[in-house]
Parts: sequence; structure tokens; C-alpha cells
Amino acid sequence: MSFTYTLWFGFFGLLIGHLPGAVTGAIIGFVFDNLRHSQRRQATPEVGGFVGPLFALLGAVAKSDGRVSEAEIAVAERMMGRMGLDAALRQQAIASFNAGKQPEFDVAPTIEQLRRWAGLRRDHAFPVLDVVIDTVLAEGNPPPEKMAILRQLAYALRVSDMELMALMAMKGYAWNAGHARGRGGPGYGGGGYVPPQRNTSGPDPYVVLGIARNADDRAVKRAYRKLISEHHPDRLGDLPEAMRKQAEARASEINAAYERIKAERGFK
Repeated sequence: MSFTYTLWFGFFGLLIGHLPGAVTGAIIGFVFDNLRHSQRRQATPEVGGFVGPLFALLGAVAKSDGRVSEAEIAVAERMMGRMGLDAALRQQAIASFNAGKQPEFDVAPTIEQLRRWAGLRRDHAFPVLDVVIDTVLAEGNPPPEKMAILRQLAYALRVSDMELMALMAMKGYAWNAGHARGRGGPGYGGGGYVPPQRNTSGPDPYVVLGIARNADDRAVKRAYRKLISEHHPDRLGDLPEAMRKQAEARASEINAAYERIKAERGFK
């Protein structure tokens, strides 16, 4: 537990009321530190709480276009291994994935479970989205059915279309300007849905940071600071090592995008 408030209140108490003031201030500060510690513990969700709904949603995404591919199964199996699930949780993940594949499966309650699990912590929302995006992109350019579920999840987790596009850009996929911001969401322009295309030259740094190319330098720096604070692995709490590594990869992409823009513009 951090004792930041204890030290600060104690210090100010010393300035105002000497030793008695320092003692009183330290006691008040300790109360605030304890309250903050309790809130942070409550805000860190348990790993087992998202295994069922997460893998059920992966199954639903995989089946949404009518079939489940080997690549999509491989994504789920790879995630089980990376998360280090024990035998019981692995069986739960497999059963949930199979349940999500069923024609009558409704994704809405599952997405609501994931929303409640993540709470208001966007740093926990992004790792969940990251796993689902891997399934959406498992076969390459995703069909609208997969994108619809992904956008539904992003909306529930309070992640905007622009931020979702940035996450996909980190995976090397992006839309052209005409389909990036259609009324129906990313991919929808005047002629209907167009899937994102693989960018063979690497992620577009401006899309990764979620900014326009004509954004000024201050906007670039502001976007970078916001993103890196939300995606930094140290903010993830007690999540599996696999999700921490994914966060490290996202942070690396954000840093690389920022460095590319700085090099292009010549600012520090």
C-alpha cells in the first residue's frame, strides 16, 4: 500500500501545528491512503471472472460468418496457453467457446458480463479487445459480421471507433480515408461495407495515435501521452502474463508511431 497521503498530510500538519499537527495530519492521510488502497483492490478484477464470457465471445465471433476456421481455433488455443489456465479453467474456456459457436447464442449478455468485469478501467478493457481483435483478424480481412460484434463490445467498454481503429492499426490493418469514418462505423462508406486492408508497409503512425495527419505538434504529444498512459503494462494489475505481454506490444507500437512522427516533423 502507498503512503503518499500519509506523508503529505503529515508534512503539512508539521508546518501548521508542529508535532501534534504532524501526528494528526499523518492519521488523516493514512485514512485516505487506506481508502484508496481498498478502492484499487476492488477495481482489479479476478482473472477467472472473464474466462467464460471471453471465450464464449471468441466462439461467437468465429462462427458469425457461418464457419469456424482452424486459424480462429488456433487463436483461442494460443490464448489458453498464454494465460496459463489450469485444467478446470481450460475446460471452462473450451466449453464456453463451443457454447458461443451455437446458432442461438446471444452475444449481448456475454458482452455485458465483460463490461461488468472490466468496470470503468479502460486499461482492462483494451486487453479484452486485443484478444477479440486477434480472432476477428485471424483469417485476414474481416467480414461485417465479425466487425459488428467487435464494435458492440468496444461500445460497451467505452472504446470509441477511433480508438478501435487505432488498435487494429497496431495489428497492421486499416481502412482508406473514404471508409474509415462511415455512418455505420469503420468500413462503411457510400458503397456499403469494405473490410480493412493489410498495410504491408507497417502500421500508419497517425492512425495508431488516433489523430489526423494535419494535427499540430501539441495534439500529437497529447494523444501520445493519453494512449501510453492507458496501455502501459504497469496499469494492468493482476492480469495474466499473456495480457501483460500484449500490453507491452501495444505500448511498443505506440512508442514507435510517436517516434516516426517526431522524426518526420523534427520535434522532440
